[in-house]
Amino acid sequence: MGAGAPMNHEFVSLNMMLIGFAGSELELWRQGVALASIPVDLSVYDTAPGIAALAQGGVDICVLDGGLPDAVKQAALASTKALRSRPYLFVRAARGAAMPAGMTGMLTKPVDVADAHRLVELCVRTKLPTRALVVDDSSTMRGIVRKILSACRFQLELHESEEGLAALERLRREPFDLVFLDYNMPGFDGCEILSEIKREVPQVAVVMMTATVDTEVADRAAALGALGFLRKPFYPADIDRLLDRFYGFAV
Repeated sequence: MGAGAPMNHEFVSLNMMLIGFAGSELELWRQGVALASIPVDLSVYDTAPGIAALAQGGVDICVLDGGLPDAVKQAALASTKALRSRPYLFVRAARGAAMPAGMTGMLTKPVDVADAHRLVELCVRTKLPTRALVVDDSSTMRGIVRKILSACRFQLELHESEEGLAALERLRREPFDLVFLDYNMPGFDGCEILSEIKREVPQVAVVMMTATVDTEVADRAAALGALGFLRKPFYPADIDRLLDRFYGFAV
């Protein structure tokens, strides 16, 4: 997946719930959970008991069978709204399906144990710290980008750098998963810094940001390995779409 290897984190274990699964697919999920990189406490429920249990709190991740009626999915979502710590809600769905409003992400049906393990790790990864570095020479723009990132579906641990070479030096010293990199900066432009990032710390995903309407910049960034391209102004929904790709939830 797009995310790098999990870093040090405070989670000792995660509570994961499955709602509406049965038979061989349920067994695949159980085996995938058993292989998870951190301890996962798994509970399995039918629809009504599952929604009731979800409303009690204490669940970190819930996966809903995509075959459940939309009303059930929305009931599951509504059951978590009053909780202080809300779980991430995923739907297992076919490729190309539209994601129900309010859900964290979509997952494909596991085809074997290895695939189930991959899907479990995708879920787990969203609950681990995702460190993101915002690189822009304008303090005002850094503040705006931070505000937008803070409003997306996923929780990011945000840091800042005011220019490209300083950002590159920080990436050499500290572990990061994501960089939101402005193109128009003094000295080296964003694509030059992107090239150096991909050469020195290739596991870090980079999103290029710019106010320019020049499509050549987007093409150049893509050719250099950027995860995505954001034209200012952009919005939390734009970030969500990029992070779906980063985490591997784009089915």
